[in-house]
Amino acid sequence: MGALEEAHLAAVAACGCDEEEEEDLLVGLGGGEAPVDAMEPAVRALLAGLGEDDRREGLRRTPKRVAKAFRDGTRGYRQKVKDIVLGALFPEVGVDKRTGSAGGTGGQVVVRDIDLYSYCESCLLPFSIQCHVGYVPSGGRVVGLSKLSRVADVFAKRFQNPQRLANEVCGALHASIQPAGVAVAMEGWHIPLPENLKCTKSRALIRTSHSSRSGVFEGENSSFWNDFVALLKLRGIDMDMDSRSASLTWCPLRPHEVPLCNGHGKRITTNGATSPKSLSSPSNMVSAVSSMLQSLGEDPLRKELLGSPQRYVQWLMRFRACNLDVKLNGFTLNSASVYERPGEDATDHRAISSELRLPFCAQCEHHLLPFYGVVHIGYFGSGDGEGIDRSHFQALVHFYGCKLQVQERMTRQIAEAVYSVSHRGAIVVVEANHICMISRGIEKIRSSTATIAVLGQFSTDSSAKASFLQSVLDTANQEV
Repeated sequence: MGALEEAHLAAVAACGCDEEEEEDLLVGLGGGEAPVDAMEPAVRALLAGLGEDDRREGLRRTPKRVAKAFRDGTRGYRQKVKDIVLGALFPEVGVDKRTGSAGGTGGQVVVRDIDLYSYCESCLLPFSIQCHVGYVPSGGRVVGLSKLSRVADVFAKRFQNPQRLANEVCGALHASIQPAGVAVAMEGWHIPLPENLKCTKSRALIRTSHSSRSGVFEGENSSFWNDFVALLKLRGIDMDMDSRSASLTWCPLRPHEVPLCNGHGKRITTNGATSPKSLSSPSNMVSAVSSMLQSLGEDPLRKELLGSPQRYVQWLMRFRACNLDVKLNGFTLNSASVYERPGEDATDHRAISSELRLPFCAQCEHHLLPFYGVVHIGYFGSGDGEGIDRSHFQALVHFYGCKLQVQERMTRQIAEAVYSVSHRGAIVVVEANHICMISRGIEKIRSSTATIAVLGQFSTDSSAKASFLQSVLDTANQEV
């Protein structure tokens, strides 16, 4: 019986990349969906540059999906703050009208934990944000609370960096509702580079904290700012990190060498050391990305966007289709059949070996957006006491992850490869965060996806499967 016939494959918490999507999901989000004709040919050019065939199953609708995702993710360019705030200011008289008095229009109002996402202007990849907005009403008027988050979303749905985003939200609210002052604090998390995933327990997400203030919140000794920070701490939010974030490089792709518009290259140094030479960026792919920016109403020659198309292409080239062979204990994975296995004693229950929390980063072939997380592998050893080295498993995970993928397929492929070597049984669990789940109008920022593939004895021995899953749970508890 072949491995595919023996497989028990299940997916938990679907990743949201279904082949059939609601065509009208994004229509009307920014005053109607813009034509995608200029975007889709550009996406096809990117797929061709990656060595992919856009006619194959899984990629046929990718140009349309990518175009819709980018247009929805930048709909803030087509929205105006005054249209949101207009009609949302309400009279509210407190015990008196002095700034800072209790109740009514005098007290500070804070809306916390506003989950947003935006596109990094340096590499054009999405990043997630948690935003907190406070203001002190004046003139006997308060604003509808939902408008604070909607105004923040207008500026988030543009190509941004976190500090400018905080400044723009603060300035727009101060100008539109004319309060005594506005405070904006936000934390941002940027997608990590694949090679940095194993650096920290937090999966190498780059986190920075930024703030912006106006009116009564300004000044080192502002009691309003101190109250704002205190109200955030009630939710476990520490803005003391704000001053340390200024020295951090927000975008991990920013230090890379990229050719600028005049044809010259610029190599950025970090701590006096020259950064490694980046992957080459095919000019036709860079031109395609520039045309995408123009189609979205942006200027590729804007100072903050110089080099961004090249960085985006460099990111995509990390997931270029390849036909490399990878060996696992002398077994060539790319050319071997998973159906060819030596004879085995199915009743011989050997000790379970495992390798847990192997980090990976892959690229969703449905939306050209990254998904990343960890892989847990279990298998029945040979019984001679010698297992497979962890570095081999890490190479295996990288081999199947570093290409256009879907999580379900990657889970099955890793399980089949391990089964072809272990001969008796393999179980693979993949836990991942999908960037496509925080974009495209879905915006399920805190969601995660788990998939499991079970082959051989693990599919018939429930105690063996339970033992492996318990070891995964124990490791997760140790990480907390």
